[in-house]
Amino acid sequence: MTVTPAERILMSLGITDPKEIDLEAIAWSRGALVEYRPLDRCDATIVGTSRRAVISVNSRSSPERRRFSIGHELGHWHHDRGRLLFCGDKDVDNPADDALNPERNADAFASDLILPNYLLKPRLRRVKRVTLAAVREIREEYAASLTATLIKIVQSNQFPLVVVCHTQKRRRWFKRADMVPRWWFPIDQLDRATFAADMLFNGAAEQTFPRKMGADAWFDFRNCDRHEILEQSFMLPGPEVLTVLTIPEDGLG
Repeated sequence: MTVTPAERILMSLGITDPKEIDLEAIAWSRGALVEYRPLDRCDATIVGTSRRAVISVNSRSSPERRRFSIGHELGHWHHDRGRLLFCGDKDVDNPADDALNPERNADAFASDLILPNYLLKPRLRRVKRVTLAAVREIREEYAASLTATLIKIVQSNQFPLVVVCHTQKRRRWFKRADMVPRWWFPIDQLDRATFAADMLFNGAAEQTFPRKMGADAWFDFRNCDRHEILEQSFMLPGPEVLTVLTIPEDGLG
């Protein structure tokens, strides 16, 4: 397993449990002081020289958001040292960023710092099926957001998952496990027959468990109507809906 720069930092500090991931202490060990204060139109900033930095985090954000913001700025400290950076709410923890966007590198660093693979992957072996209840249990253990936890689970490639985010007008972004063939590409506009659309447009309650849905409500490749997938969704601010789709085994060949 490839060890990322963020994971290498955690390992060097002897961290073996997610409860030991103290981001303020980790920042201090890297020469960065974390302070909290109200920020306008900005989630975090970092000001530094070649050796020392001050990370300012928006005190109005949720605890999970503040943690990710610290990790994000430490990512900039690792990749962009010596620059003055202001990270708005669209720059931090934004899966829709283009692969060449420097904010993506900072997000990846934060994800590896908060949800390191060397701790998360063994934990995922105890998960029989990915439900929102199971994901929420993991996110509490790692003090991470639900979205960040889901993305990291998809990237672990241990489950045949597609995670997709929609607004009322279009698909905003999606992530697909490497084991899932590329033709499982979610459609742009949300089908009104889906449970996700019922939540987004009609205010329906979140499902307790994943439910079966015809694959043609989410995908449009040839013969996709022969498959049934599992769907479970939850609401995000925006308003947006995030959906976890489990691809059947007969659709992976």
